[in-house]
Amino acid sequence: MKIIGLTGGIGSGKSSVLEIFKKIGISTYNADESAKELISSDKKIIHSIKQLFGEDIYNENELNSKLVSKIVFNDNEKLKSLNSIIHPAVAVDFDNFCSKHREENYIVKEAAIIFETKTENLFDKIIYVKAPKETRIDRVMQRDKLSRDDVLNRIQNQINETSIIDKCDFILCTGLFDEHDDNLEYYKKLLKDHVSKKLICTNPDLTVHRGKVEELCAGSVAKVFEQLGGKVIYFGKPYEEVYKMCFSKNERVLAIGDNLRTDIKGANVLNFDCVYIYEGVHRDEYN
Repeated sequence: MKIIGLTGGIGSGKSSVLEIFKKIGISTYNADESAKELISSDKKIIHSIKQLFGEDIYNENELNSKLVSKIVFNDNEKLKSLNSIIHPAVAVDFDNFCSKHREENYIVKEAAIIFETKTENLFDKIIYVKAPKETRIDRVMQRDKLSRDDVLNRIQNQINETSIIDKCDFILCTGLFDEHDDNLEYYKKLLKDHVSKKLICTNPDLTVHRGKVEELCAGSVAKVFEQLGGKVIYFGKPYEEVYKMCFSKNERVLAIGDNLRTDIKGANVLNFDCVYIYEGVHRDEYN
């Protein structure tokens, strides 16, 4: 059985990617969720955390996680002590999970700090999820009810993303970064030293029109990677696998789209009825 690591910065979309693996029938392990479960159920861990932060850090079996985050953010020694309590327990829990699924071809483990804990050698392959900074900020602000400054502080305290890409086996491209959304030269420079890896493109569209504005999509970055000599794995329209995740065999489907290379081609591959919006991405190609 192979163990695939799934990692990325806060708000990058790791959990969403993990859900995709779940939907296609792959056994998955979420280290953060397991840690939360152990923190509220394991008596030995609860006792150790109370000794570290005081009895009032728990309300019955519920940890005051916001207070803990505030404390460890300003006290690196407390953070190390907390990690020394939780990480070994999660490791044991994960070993038990692997034992239960040892007959499977591979499993996927989501963990935010694979490289920080220097455990990358425990994985057969590692997928790193990267998302635009503003997207990450918005996600975490909404999810955790934090201020923008709090989220920025957390991002800045995480490991440098560029150094992480060097250590990963796959790069997952879901779109362009907000600060470089119209400059493919940036991606040539970013990716030129990583052509030995595989890039997974989840949106094969090259461009999209938003009103009168044409914007680049992940497919454009994938093309840059291919031009550099890298290998791209495409997932999304028009490829059959994404449709299998969305529809059952007996459903009648009407596909509506404006892109002949993705929307309409995908409908034809699956033999779906389709409606073509000609005033979309190809509108400038007509007389």
